[in-house]
Amino acid sequence: MSAVAFDPQGYTHQLDEKAARLRELLAPFDAPPAQVFDSPREHYRLRAEFRLWREDNQRHYAMFAPGEKHVPILIDSFPIASARINALMPQLKAAWQASSALSHKLFQVEFLTTLAGDAMVTLCYHRPLDADWQAAAEQLAEDLQVSVIGRSKGKRVVIGRDYAQEALSVAGRTFRYQQPEGAFTQPNGTVNQKMLNWAYDALGPREDDLLELYCGNGNFTLPLATRVRKVLATEISKTSVAAALNNLADNGVDNVTLVRLSAEELTEALNEVRPFRRLQGIDLKSYQFGSVFVDPPRAGMDPDTCELTRRFDNILYISCNPETLAANIAQLHDTHRIERCALFDQFPYTHHMESGVLLVRRDG
Repeated sequence: MSAVAFDPQGYTHQLDEKAARLRELLAPFDAPPAQVFDSPREHYRLRAEFRLWREDNQRHYAMFAPGEKHVPILIDSFPIASARINALMPQLKAAWQASSALSHKLFQVEFLTTLAGDAMVTLCYHRPLDADWQAAAEQLAEDLQVSVIGRSKGKRVVIGRDYAQEALSVAGRTFRYQQPEGAFTQPNGTVNQKMLNWAYDALGPREDDLLELYCGNGNFTLPLATRVRKVLATEISKTSVAAALNNLADNGVDNVTLVRLSAEELTEALNEVRPFRRLQGIDLKSYQFGSVFVDPPRAGMDPDTCELTRRFDNILYISCNPETLAANIAQLHDTHRIERCALFDQFPYTHHMESGVLLVRRDG
């Protein structure tokens, strides 16, 4: 996002343009009007990453325009980032300016904050981290009341926790999440909470089972599991699987079986193309799947996985790319119709949007 794109006064107009774009993409499928969920105009982004740029014998936070690596945009504040990040930025800068142990060959800084008020700072270096750095970083963590992670080639040092703690409210219940350093989390916490509530309502109470693909750290898994008999969830990232298992246990959600498989691998397993050792002891035929939930990467579902979802009466689909969403719906449109759709403005002042659809099997 370029600095000139930040325009709170023009926010309503840019959101209307996104809604029109989504409406155009879904028009061939007779989609109903989309529910539109807006974002806070500022301080909505819970994570931020900055390179450091040396100028006038000081290191400054910097970002670069797409495709430009040599002309930095120096930053003192970042209004799209959370209030906590904006408060931490000058405090951290003052700390590294006062400490050579913190500043020596520091080239990148990452912030992760949560709606619950937690914060984690990752400092990346082109040098080994020594005892002097450890002492300075421990003092920094205490002064700023954050977890600090130091990264250098082949080494990671954790002071505090290696995750941030989040709390999100869905249908009156609070779910707590560990969000690991380096793993994917939804950047706009307020809109994420709106997405969770929409998905919870769209799925509705059911007496059968749910298949979830691309479950990540269990962001959607936790609330959706309370709507069904049991869940089979898949995720390929080891870090995300570990976080999801912790989150399930921390929230007392005990009707979810999580397997570390890609969506493509699970498709092969359900089609009995080949067995997987990671599914040992899991009786796939014991599930009475009525619904599937998918939140795929920007490329959308591959054709085989998309074809797999056709088996289910209900397909609940969260998308970060409306073009691939439309392509997947085109593949499914002969058997499923769009019952509900929504626009979630995760990324104000950019062309990016999150959207959601509930597809239900056509009668007959």
